[in-house]
Amino acid sequence: MAEIKDPENTIIIELKDGNVVIELLPDVAPLHSARMKELARSGEYDNVAFHRVIDGFMAQTGDVQHGDMEDGFNLRMAGTGGSSLPNVPAEFSKLPHDRGTLGAARSQNPDSANSQFFINFKDNHFLNGQYTVYGRVIEGMEHVDAIVRGEPPANPDRMISVKVAADV
Repeated sequence: MAEIKDPENTIIIELKDGNVVIELLPDVAPLHSARMKELARSGEYDNVAFHRVIDGFMAQTGDVQHGDMEDGFNLRMAGTGGSSLPNVPAEFSKLPHDRGTLGAARSQNPDSANSQFFINFKDNHFLNGQYTVYGRVIEGMEHVDAIVRGEPPANPDRMISVKVAADV
């Protein structure tokens, strides 16, 4: 397992093929990092589908309103919702959207991020300065690479569980 330097700011996502360990970046994006931990700790991310997975680009998930595959799942609506919490304002930085970075998904409004996020399959520098980077995969990127593709996938993969490492 990857060396976890800061368990309070490390997320473990269980996928069908294994765990993905994500180091959050609270120094860069404190509000986005706090939101991810809050939703993980409340169990909101458990069983949420990867509703938009584009080969050579990214895998998007985190719609806790419509994406929970165990509770009211609606594949057509997945990707249109968020959480019951208020939106998070943009926390743009100089960090590039490199392979394995975590980005906050949002609408056209830069301050509309809520619960959805994406993991970059490759360097996507055209996103730099437009979407908040708030974490990076430090282990298990091969499991992210194995997520079923589609917009939406016919049989989407899901985050089985999402935990803060300090709580495990």
